[in-house]
Amino acid sequence: MENGISLYPGLDNTPDENLALLERAAQAGIRRVFTSLHIPETDVAALKQEIGSLLRAARRHHMEVISDVSPATCQLLDLPEFNPASFRMLGITTLRLDYGFSAEEMARLTHRFPEMRFQLNASTITNRILKDLQDAGTDFSHIDALHNFYPRRGTGLSEPALVHANILLHRYGIRVGAFVASQGRRRSPLGDGLPTLEEHRDETAELSARHLVALGCDSVFLADSLPTDEEIQAIGQLQGDQVTLHAHYMTKDPVQRELLAHTFTSRLDEARDAIRAQESRPLLREMHATIHPDNTTTHPIGAITIDNETYGRYMGELQIIRMPQPADPRTNVAAMVDESECNLLQYITPGRKFSFQFDSETDRTRQKLSFISERES
Repeated sequence: MENGISLYPGLDNTPDENLALLERAAQAGIRRVFTSLHIPETDVAALKQEIGSLLRAARRHHMEVISDVSPATCQLLDLPEFNPASFRMLGITTLRLDYGFSAEEMARLTHRFPEMRFQLNASTITNRILKDLQDAGTDFSHIDALHNFYPRRGTGLSEPALVHANILLHRYGIRVGAFVASQGRRRSPLGDGLPTLEEHRDETAELSARHLVALGCDSVFLADSLPTDEEIQAIGQLQGDQVTLHAHYMTKDPVQRELLAHTFTSRLDEARDAIRAQESRPLLREMHATIHPDNTTTHPIGAITIDNETYGRYMGELQIIRMPQPADPRTNVAAMVDESECNLLQYITPGRKFSFQFDSETDRTRQKLSFISERES
């Protein structure tokens, strides 16, 4: 995935903080930077002084720099007129054309400036806009899309609105990105986070990002001014085109744990009560291993089960339970999806890939001790 951070020169961070943020993002494997150059609260003099060093640093790391564009942007950057080549020379490689450009102008830009990329506002896209762009001869290979973020509480998108826009854009082969809020330093003036989806406003960036991937987003951007190192690492390691679930082991058996480490595909013949892994039984045969009965307890929602040797040819069958089931001596409960993430099960549709991310035993012990300490205080 091509994920990103956001930089706001002349706003909350010092120049050194912005440069350090860019460096940390590059080290984490992040290769995209979004910047907005017409926020009313920005110190324009500070922005003009800082923007050059940030763009040079991004160029050193071969990072794509995305900027929204308006008439005020040209004035701010001392450009006499709107000319994509001038932005390219400054180090801005993608222009987000939010408003004021007709379909014909957009089409012409994609052909006249093949070295540039142009970005649509995914949050306001309609089928009519996309059809007009197609009829005008737009080269969609130079186009992608990015949703808005929403500073004011209660104004973020709903999940159905985001999914509808993503489906429209994907029909035309256009990749789509969206924003998650940070729990670090949140951008002024409101400080309420900058998510695309309203439900993500107070959610962790890591879980929000995995939710966006499950909803069909192709890239995720940290939107706020100074995200934490943990958030940067999570976005840098985010995997695309699959649903990743946090889970915890219910077994110490190395064979079951090894099997759980793989990426699976949800079978096309969808079961009513469970998500069935397509590859688990063949994988176990390749391992030349046996699953012995172990933790054959009841199967609540979110249980990750593996059939043991007493199930005959079904040995190695891996399922995620969607409807509670009674205990079965032929089936082991090998792990559990974290309760807060069971809502993600609905996005593991037939043919969709999924995998598990397990906390280390040390992390889980630390979390339990922290919970006990908080409860006692």
